[in-house]
Amino acid sequence: MRLLPRRRYLVLALLVLLVGGVALIAAPHKKARKKKRPAPVKVDYAQQIKPILEAHCYSCHGPTQLKGGLRLDRAAELRAGAVVPGNSAKSPLLAVLTGADDLPQMPPDGEPLGAEQIALIKKWIDEGAEVPDEPAPTPSHGPDHWAFRAPVAPPVPGTNSAGNPIDAFLTAGRERRGLAPNSPAPAAVLLRRVFIDLIGLPPTREELAAFLADTADGAYERVVDRLLADPRYGERWARHWMDVWRYSEADGRKAKADIWWGNAHVWRWRDWIVDALNGDKGYDRMVLEMLAGDEVAPDDPKTTAATGFLVRNWFKLDRDIWLTNTVDHTAKAFLGLSMGCARCHDHKFDPVSQKEYYQFRAFFEPHDVRTDPVPGETGPTAYVARVYDAKPDEPTWLFVRGDPKVPDKSARIIPGAPAVLGGVPVAPPADGAKSTGRRLALGRWIGGRANPLTARVAVNHIWMRHFGRPLVDNVADFGTRTPAPAQQPLLDWLAVDFMEQGWSTKRLHRLIVTSAAYRMSSSTKGAPAGNVSADPDNAFYWRANHRPMEAEVVRDSLLWLAGALEPTAGGPPVDPARGAETGRRSLYYRSSREDKMELLTAFDAPSVEECYRREQSIVPQQALALENSAFAWDQARRIARRLEGAAPAQAAFVTAAFEHVLGRPPTAAESSACDAFLTRQQALLADPGRLTPLPLPPPPPAPLDPEAAKQLVQRVPGLPLVLGDAKPLPAVAPASDPVARAREYLVHALLNHNDFITVR
Repeated sequence: MRLLPRRRYLVLALLVLLVGGVALIAAPHKKARKKKRPAPVKVDYAQQIKPILEAHCYSCHGPTQLKGGLRLDRAAELRAGAVVPGNSAKSPLLAVLTGADDLPQMPPDGEPLGAEQIALIKKWIDEGAEVPDEPAPTPSHGPDHWAFRAPVAPPVPGTNSAGNPIDAFLTAGRERRGLAPNSPAPAAVLLRRVFIDLIGLPPTREELAAFLADTADGAYERVVDRLLADPRYGERWARHWMDVWRYSEADGRKAKADIWWGNAHVWRWRDWIVDALNGDKGYDRMVLEMLAGDEVAPDDPKTTAATGFLVRNWFKLDRDIWLTNTVDHTAKAFLGLSMGCARCHDHKFDPVSQKEYYQFRAFFEPHDVRTDPVPGETGPTAYVARVYDAKPDEPTWLFVRGDPKVPDKSARIIPGAPAVLGGVPVAPPADGAKSTGRRLALGRWIGGRANPLTARVAVNHIWMRHFGRPLVDNVADFGTRTPAPAQQPLLDWLAVDFMEQGWSTKRLHRLIVTSAAYRMSSSTKGAPAGNVSADPDNAFYWRANHRPMEAEVVRDSLLWLAGALEPTAGGPPVDPARGAETGRRSLYYRSSREDKMELLTAFDAPSVEECYRREQSIVPQQALALENSAFAWDQARRIARRLEGAAPAQAAFVTAAFEHVLGRPPTAAESSACDAFLTRQQALLADPGRLTPLPLPPPPPAPLDPEAAKQLVQRVPGLPLVLGDAKPLPAVAPASDPVARAREYLVHALLNHNDFITVR
């Protein structure tokens, strides 16, 4: 009985072994399978390519800017305009990232992409440039878009017709939201604000004293009128418009003496801008002469110089790039439209077709650049750069996908504007005419009363530079992606008034700076608590906006307060390398792709490629430039020595220094701190053993002999450019007297004060 279970177990085990063996014998013989190699992993756009583009490209080719009309943050547009799927060798994106074919390497600022990043992008393109599906863009609003309708001046709110209309509109908006306006700015603060805004220089201590002493009605208005009549007004506002119109000196390969961009005599366009603004030439007329001065007055070099707006775009290596820049920036500067997107395909957002893009290009197709002698002048500067219609019969074709190598010659493109903005009548040229009249027609249309954009765009630029923020936030794109601004009634009223008053910029400036809104304090101290929470961005202008000085104003103010600003106006540009040793106004120094003044660059000088709205930064390099540069120290010493004669006593000197440098008297606490500082510094400086010796400044350059002084123009080695001259400023050694030297330290400290570099 006990053996039966064990026998059963053995039998069962034998059966299992038997069945397994049969199965092994019956199984067919199979060869060992080779291991498959894993499929190559494709580059992932979202995980690998997009982060590179986002870090290096989106700031110029993304949702906020469309330089060159190219947008890289949308995959579909990236594939349509920047890459050729499957062929990296023909992809423009890879060419500019590597600087191939002598193209400018991108990104223009910062470190270039590394070899691994470029290899990754190349592989992605060669694999077909696959991208994920994206939602369709928001459909265009077409002619119903607010900016595509002609502005109509709404009734001025309120019943007080004698007041400033700007205040009427802003007051109505504030009242609806329960916002209370700030109190007026202190007189000294307001005077400094309007001086810097209108002439780009702060008031002197004497001008401040005269203003504070004038208690008669209209004292402020008289200051405004005097500043608008000052020739320095044109210099100040020329620099603003030069930002918008992309002013740039000629540039190229210095080693080859080869100009690639612009023209050596484009400086006459800069002088034309200054003169036009000082003469209050109508803005519509300025636009006309910049686009077609050669057609308006072909034999007048003072008028043809205005076409420097077009000369500036000349590019030796590629006419298509030249004309592309002309189209894109004519539209942005005057119309606030980003037409560049329509170069390769119909605009994704605005009602601008690809055909209409090339119709706009057709206005410029015949023109070329030449250099003419100026009658009555001699020497290397006696020339004017201008445009003319060199090829009146030059056809315009639509480029398939924007590729100039693939023109669609089935239909010749005729000049025209986007239909949503109305037509541009272009009469055929008369028999024997030297010009086609195309650009003349375009200029008249842009500056015409029926154009819905031109006046709005110009008013918006001027407003932004007085208030620190524009009415329409995207100053270069009034298209359908830009919603109607909160202050559209005010914008439209100003635009209509601007046109009806002869497009006078001086009148518009006066209207703005005499408004109560402009004169308000910028401080939030004492403001109603609800203002900050209800309108933190100050969209309804319940206070003024404080803002940093522009780069040129910082440098020019240092020279002006030191009595070292050279008043010479106009002429060829000065070498920017001489900016620290000469005293011309910053407007008159070369500014190009490669030549920039170091001090101006530290304070966000404009890019010559595109600067419709300047960047504003607060970085350590700015403080270091004012703290450590020999230029800033020289001006501090000059200022201290100017003030010593008028204020020999220590307390009086402190007051004079504050009024002269900061445009206001010191507070009691500031006076006390400065008095203690001067006393302590004088004691330290009186004991040379306690001082660390510093190297002496280099000796001043030897004065030029009379014959050499006559040579006001010199050529830049390597490039066929002409340079203007500037009187050298000798270095200023520190004072040997402890009292005088301590005062130099105090003035230098005030030049580093926030109130000096800020417009409050």
